Amino acid sequence: MAEKVMKCGIKKEKGYLYFIDKNGDISRAKMARGRKKSKKRK
Repeated sequence: MAEKVMKCGIKKEKGYLYFIDKNGDISRAKMARGRKKSKKRK
């Protein structure tokens, strides 16, 4: 289970996953899911 340790005032952008890296800094990564499907050409 996650535990909230501190509020730091970061504004989250849609489509990114935010996490604490091994150095203890807040990092973000582009989420792989939720992409729009392209229309297939005939």
